[in-house]
Amino acid sequence: MKNQKIAVIQLQLNHGPDQNLAKCSQWVEKAAHQGATVICLPELCASHYFCQQEDTQHFDLAEPLGGATFERFSVQAKSLGVVIVAPFFERRMPGIYHNSAYTVDADGSQAGLYRKMHIPDDPQFYEKFYFTPGDLGFRSARTQHGHIGTLICWDQWYPEAARLTALQGAEVLFYPTAIGWLPPEKAQYGETQLQAWMGAMKGHAVCNGVYVAAANRIGLEPNPSGEGGIEFWGHSFIAGPQGEILAQASADQEEILMAELNREHLETVRQNWPFYRDRRIDAYEAITERSLLP
Repeated sequence: MKNQKIAVIQLQLNHGPDQNLAKCSQWVEKAAHQGATVICLPELCASHYFCQQEDTQHFDLAEPLGGATFERFSVQAKSLGVVIVAPFFERRMPGIYHNSAYTVDADGSQAGLYRKMHIPDDPQFYEKFYFTPGDLGFRSARTQHGHIGTLICWDQWYPEAARLTALQGAEVLFYPTAIGWLPPEKAQYGETQLQAWMGAMKGHAVCNGVYVAAANRIGLEPNPSGEGGIEFWGHSFIAGPQGEILAQASADQEEILMAELNREHLETVRQNWPFYRDRRIDAYEAITERSLLP
């Protein structure tokens, strides 16, 4: 296959589903007109980041498979001839909801569905209240524009997730994301947190010989309870298979980032850094244990 232009879109998303989806569509169209053929939006892009508080009213934001998010981006993907990674809040049945993402192929069909596997539970990131852990495993989707792996936000800290997705043939790992600072902590911990976030994903790119692309949100989203909020730190980026930063966004601007997925470069890197060849798959049984201490 020929090389592809991959893109991530960094946005501020504070409005209702209709407005946010319309905004996302406008930015997808811009990216396509700039030459992107595979485009990724931020996590939960149809709404504000509602997980700052535990409130059953927010379950009303969830949609079934094939709902408004898929309908919109299916039509748009087919019209533009692009692949779209479209995150959404999935209502599977009463009481079971997922943090999910479609991979919509360039013909408008569903090439893949991923349900977030790792679910955090931290101050103002109360995702365990809303999301059932994914049960589809780690997946890579074969599309008209390449082999696409999708993981979501908290998954970015787990090398096992990146490895298992890459082993299915993924050439690029997309990480739709909603991550930021709690403002009282920013001065003391902010830079360290940001560098750890980027460093972890750059490591996944190197160790798996893949491209990695993270699409984050920006802006301060107040906590609906009136206490605190999250300042999403932006810094969306695309890294190559040696961890090289190919494109990086600012902390506070809406942007489209693009880079070329160069298959010859990917092949050359894997030939010279043969990590897959040297894996000791005969010695890894213990990785499925919770702990190796008694």
